Amino acid sequence: MFLMEFPSTTKFHKPHVSSLVILSLATIILINPVFAIKDCNFPAIFNFGDSNSDTGGLAVSLLAPTPPYGETYFHRPAGRFCDGRLIIDFMAQKFGLPYLSAYLDSLGTNFSHGANFATSASTIRPPPSIIPQGGFSPFYLDVQYTQFRDFKPRTQFIRHQAAIFANLMPKEEYFHEALYTFDIGQNDLGAGFFGNLTVQQVNASVPDIVNSFSSNVKNIYNLGARSFWIHNTGPIGCLPYIFTNFPSAEKDEYGCAKPYNEVAQYFNHKLKEAVVQLRKDLPLAAITYVDIYSVKYSLFSNPKKYGFEHPLVACCGYGGEYNYSSIVGCGGTIEVNGTKVFVGSCERPSSRINWDGIHYTEAANKFIFNQISTGTFSDPPLPLNLACHKNSKDM
Repeated sequence: MFLMEFPSTTKFHKPHVSSLVILSLATIILINPVFAIKDCNFPAIFNFGDSNSDTGGLAVSLLAPTPPYGETYFHRPAGRFCDGRLIIDFMAQKFGLPYLSAYLDSLGTNFSHGANFATSASTIRPPPSIIPQGGFSPFYLDVQYTQFRDFKPRTQFIRHQAAIFANLMPKEEYFHEALYTFDIGQNDLGAGFFGNLTVQQVNASVPDIVNSFSSNVKNIYNLGARSFWIHNTGPIGCLPYIFTNFPSAEKDEYGCAKPYNEVAQYFNHKLKEAVVQLRKDLPLAAITYVDIYSVKYSLFSNPKKYGFEHPLVACCGYGGEYNYSSIVGCGGTIEVNGTKVFVGSCERPSSRINWDGIHYTEAANKFIFNQISTGTFSDPPLPLNLACHKNSKDM
């Protein structure tokens, strides 16, 4: 913990500061540790996750999004299953870093300030089926860890060769100084739901899912990582792909599928318990648990307050009450009365929360980032720029 700098005593009329003043300042530091620690100058970000933070991994390996994906910011598909930027993009921007290149991208990639191992449709545990036969990515969290484990020495070998690609690789010290971010778990729950498991059976699988997550965090820590920023999972029951496929589910007062959100909340409860244990097991780590569920749910419970409309309706989709269909998705084509219809986006994506029935719009992602970066939804309650500091209870 670093002490803040105070004005020189020469600015006071008397040469000595009273003991009462000193005591007051010390009390401020103890009660408000945020004022007593310095900003974290993260030189790099290494991210692990699913489509909530995939900046192109699935696109370059298995399945690329087509127009109108990317239309809001990039004005073309940019490997993100969104109309624009993701939370991880705003995070990189916050630290003045370039947007993260996907580890799997071999063309024009720049890893000098980190890498993104996330791929859309990824799970924590091995998936039940993979694309193209199934709906999940083969790059589940164990594989993402393995990729990172191999990435570290290979990048340093390239740097030491002083060849043309040397400056595109992260410096060795960056691996220790970087921020390690995680947003994964939603697809593990979805795999259970769409695998015909009951809500109770999916709940029963949660402890094993969370244990697998913890194992990977420990493995990454053993490779030198020290600052961890871990998102819990969002309100899956507020997404059109859930309540369209499970129409008989009980709805809450905002129209979300209540039992599916309760499973997400149970996952988050067990994840938070795991983070508490990880802090004990990894004494040198600064681990921030981020309640992204609460932020996302606030969008569905009070959309008008934040400038959004039609919270449960997909912006880019086709058919039904929620503008979502399992038959044809955003960017696809469907034949209607003998005419082919392109499935495009809504008129104002910036006023919408849900992009394609599963993912959030850039506008929603920006709102979510602005909320979580303050530390209000974090444990410990430190903002993003202080995430290199340990929980004060552990100091």
